[in-house]
Formats: sequence, C-alpha cells, structure tokens
Amino acid sequence: MNLDEPDLTELITTPDRDAFFTALAAGPPVRRARYLDGTRVWLITGYAEARSALSDPRFSSDGERAGVLDVGATAGIPEDIRPYLMNTLGAYDPPDHTRLRNLAAKAFTARRVARLRPHIERICASLLDGLDEEAEFIEDFAYPFPIQVICELLGVPDTDRDIWRSAAVDLTAPDPTRIATGARTLVAYMRDLITTKRANPADDLISALVTARDDAGDRLSDTETVALSLSMLIAGHETTVALIASSMLHLLAEPDLLDRLRNHPEQIPAAVEEFLRHSGPAEIAVMRYTTETVRFGDVDIPEGQAVQIAYAAANHDPRRFDAADSLDITRPDNPHLGFGHGIHYCLGAALARAETEIALTGLLIRFPRIEATIPTEEVGLRPGLMRMPATLPLRLR
Repeated sequence: MNLDEPDLTELITTPDRDAFFTALAAGPPVRRARYLDGTRVWLITGYAEARSALSDPRFSSDGERAGVLDVGATAGIPEDIRPYLMNTLGAYDPPDHTRLRNLAAKAFTARRVARLRPHIERICASLLDGLDEEAEFIEDFAYPFPIQVICELLGVPDTDRDIWRSAAVDLTAPDPTRIATGARTLVAYMRDLITTKRANPADDLISALVTARDDAGDRLSDTETVALSLSMLIAGHETTVALIASSMLHLLAEPDLLDRLRNHPEQIPAAVEEFLRHSGPAEIAVMRYTTETVRFGDVDIPEGQAVQIAYAAANHDPRRFDAADSLDITRPDNPHLGFGHGIHYCLGAALARAETEIALTGLLIRFPRIEATIPTEEVGLRPGLMRMPATLPLRLR
C-alpha cells in the first residue's frame, strides 16, 4: 500500500481489510488518496480529525455544490434512480437536512422502536426455533431476522417480504446492474405502498412518514418518502445483517468471550459497542465536500474538494483508543464512529443495537454449544463496501 496516497480500491480487493485499515490508522490522519474510479480525493483516517469533519458545517454532503465527484455515476447507478438512492438524509445539508431529519424523526421515534421490541424478540425466537443443527448462519438467521423486523416497522405485508429481501440483496451487490434492478423493483413497490398507506394509514413507519408534518405544515414528497424508506431499508437491514454476522464471527473466534457473554448476558450491550468499533459494517462515510479551505494541523484542504472519511481507520486510531486493534468489551471509554457522528448520526442506531443485542442473547441462551464448521480464520468477507462475512456455517446444539 502507498501510505502517502492510498488507492481505495484496495478496500474491496484486499484479502485483509483489518491490516488495510490498521495501516491507514498508523499513517498521517489527513492525506491525498485515490477513489474507486481513480479520482484524487482527500482521505481522513484520524479519529479527532474525522469527528471534527463530521460535525463541521464547512464539509458539505451535497456533491452538486462541489462538482468534483459524481458518486452516483462512479457507482454505476442509472440516472433515473439516483434521486432515490443518492438523496438520502446523508446527502443533504441544512436547512434541507434539518427539515427532512425532523420529519423522519417524528415518525421514527425511540418510542416506536421500544414498542417494537416485543415483536423483535418474537421474530428472533421464531427464527431460532426453525434452525437445524447444521445451519448457514447468515442465510438462515442473520438475513431473515432484520428484514422481518424492518418490514414490520415499515408496514410491509408478510406476503411481500420475499420481494423486499431479494431486491435489498441486489441493492448492495458489487454489480451495478444488480443495484439498478434492485432499486427499480423497490422504488416501484414503494410508490404503490405509499399510495396504499395514504389511502389507508396504519400504525407503521411508512404511514407515519406519509402523514408527518413539521411546525409549518410541510410534509415529505413522494420522492422523499421513497428515498427515506429505501435508506431505512438499507440501514435497517443490510447493515444490521452485517453487524450480527460479524459479531457472531468474533464470538466463534474467541470461545472464552462467547462463554463469558452466555454467563453474563448483561455485558452483551457493551460487547455490541466494541464490535461496532472494532469491525462495524460501515467502514467509510458518505463523501463530503469542502465549501471553503479547512486546516487540519499543517494540512490545508482547499475549497471544492471531495473528502472521504474512513470510519474503520478512525475507530482504530491508536492516538484515541488503547490497544486499538484488540477486541475489548470492557473498554471503559468507547465513543466509536460506528454510527457516524454529528447531524448525520444514524437515525436507526437504537434499532440496530436492539436487534443485535436480542439476536446474540437469544442465540447464546438457546444453544449451549455453538461452533463454526470451518476455521474462523478461513471465513472471508463478502466483496463490496460493507463489511460482512461471506458465509458462516455453524453447528448448533
């Protein structure tokens, strides 16, 4: 790796992502880099610098303001569906972001998530009941669990959930053609569902989004509702799948930790926070763009530059975390960036935490013996920009 100007395609191609981010964390906290299409960008890997940039209004989330890098085109997303995939909360600045976030927050409340918790526990228990002694953990549990939860939350009928699952998998695939297919399927479905909810609202998140009003009486447009629902699907499904699967892989690799959490389930929430820091699913942030020159130490990032923040490197910054590469669930101070920071902090963080805690608790209580049927060091990662084991075959007893 060229530490002076890293090539971010290595994030996808390297067989050892941990070593990749550890090397980035050990280098300069701010430097030039090459994006996936070869475009020169600025890379932030230091924890303090990343946290600062994530809350600094001089860093815009709106690529059109800078015109430096068209992320949608780089990712191969067709122009007709970019408004639904690129215009998520993470791609807006105030005041538009403030308006959308406030409207979404009126619908996606902590109270709604808390009210859903018994449903989450029932979904988890039902899926655990259906597991065979030999199970492929991701396919048989980690995928269906969050999709059932997010569909319950959003108000997607049971009969339509297979459509959502297959389209959601396509949406995060490394193949641009599959991304386009999945997005078009979900956009068309969501438009129809919004029409149904507008005519017959129910006690679900999409109905709440459709009927939400701010203090001025404003509401979300259909395009905004579709884009927010899709972003919640991705954040509430695919990233949670990855977090649950990666957490399970950690426990299988460290049997003493698995036994400890089985005997002390009250420590599972702290373990989830450390899993998020050590190997959370979101390894890089949405691209930011400087609206004026920003100085970090002796480095100036000029106005109009694309800036990539590497969460995974910042979470392994030895200047912030002692023994940063070690997994330590007793870490007393763990302000990780696994869910971002600042105004773009993940709206669904509470739901992801609840699902992962419930999943791990249910698994450890239900099965006194859990072991991988292949060596954990041979478990590779799925290609793409989200960290997730490619497969995780288990023996459950």
